[in-house]
Amino acid sequence: MHNLFKGRVAIIGLGYIGLPTAVVLATRGIEVIGVDVNPQTVCAVSRGEVPFVEPDLAVAVSGAVAMGQLKATSETPEADAFIIAVPTPFNEDHSADLSYVETATRQIAPHLRQGNIVVLESTSPPGTTEKIAGWIAEERPDLKMPHDTEPNADIFVAHCPERVLPGRIMIEMITNDRIVGGLTKRCAEAAASIYRIFAQGEILLTDAASAEMAKLVENAYRDVNIAFANELSAIAEHLHIDVWEVIKLANRHPRVSILNPGPGVGGHCIPVDPWFIVAAAPQISPLIRTAREVNDRRPHHVAEQVIGKARRFRTPTVACLGLTFKANVDDIRESPAVEVVGLIAEGLPDVEIVVADPYVDALPRQLAGRDNIKLVGAHQAVESADIVVLLVEHEPFKAMRHTRLSGKVLYDTRGAWR
Repeated sequence: MHNLFKGRVAIIGLGYIGLPTAVVLATRGIEVIGVDVNPQTVCAVSRGEVPFVEPDLAVAVSGAVAMGQLKATSETPEADAFIIAVPTPFNEDHSADLSYVETATRQIAPHLRQGNIVVLESTSPPGTTEKIAGWIAEERPDLKMPHDTEPNADIFVAHCPERVLPGRIMIEMITNDRIVGGLTKRCAEAAASIYRIFAQGEILLTDAASAEMAKLVENAYRDVNIAFANELSAIAEHLHIDVWEVIKLANRHPRVSILNPGPGVGGHCIPVDPWFIVAAAPQISPLIRTAREVNDRRPHHVAEQVIGKARRFRTPTVACLGLTFKANVDDIRESPAVEVVGLIAEGLPDVEIVVADPYVDALPRQLAGRDNIKLVGAHQAVESADIVVLLVEHEPFKAMRHTRLSGKVLYDTRGAWR
């Protein structure tokens, strides 16, 4: 029987990963303090509310706060374990921006004491967990670090990457297998004692660098396969062939499983993580780089197709359905739909672009300043449009009656209306 963690956990970052992690621990009897730099997030969680849409999360947060197991603050507290779940975007050269991770680490350092566990959940390039130990050592030279004094280290440092799907986070956080990579074996075992509290999947122990790389590989694998589908879609368009029919037929082969094409790749993982691999080994990663470039190019291709159709009209109205990066969530991070809308508006400055998304209340900042873009309801958008572009397959869009779409020029980037 493995030991389970007992003590207080501080989670740094109450976003799409940090808050669900806080909740699953709190609802299992662990005292959890969530830390976030956004005062609106802190206030919302303190009231038992959720600052974003995720199925089943709102009820869980409300219950955890009501029980007194979950609290939110902007100040780093004393704790027995610290989980870092802050953003790791990339710089202009596609290298990882670790400034959020470094800031969180240095804020934690003054509060560390012997026996504490520090876990990085943020997706990061290989070597980041080692850097965390180095930053702590700079701030706390009094502590014995695991990378050079094992087996008598004062603290345990590990990496446990998240691997959940938005829209299913509360399910997959519990049921998925977890990778826990420590700077030492004892570090991995200490960190795993936290995740065994709620994880029903297998917990796989490894070294920190392998855990970091495994998460990047998972998303790079998906990115390469999506790029194949997107390139296939462009070729099929050129040859005037129905790509959806081709994929359906090809997938009848027992060892073929082609993904669906789309307007690009969005979210906080797939558009970012492969670049960390490329940056780590730029001379020997041409396939991963090319897949990223294919998928980054896709919104431009879609916009060019729509602009070409619009120029056949004298005074067209274009309706774009969807702004989020995937269906049935409110997450617009790295959304290709947002990019497509912006490119269409830029290419057709005198054309009215009406946009609808049941999960978005206001235009994203990238689009808000454009005079020819207006956010309206879905039915109003379709009724006023000459051209309808489906960018996200939200259920209300998929359920639209064909009679409502009749007579419109349709550009279905998701294959939802076939």
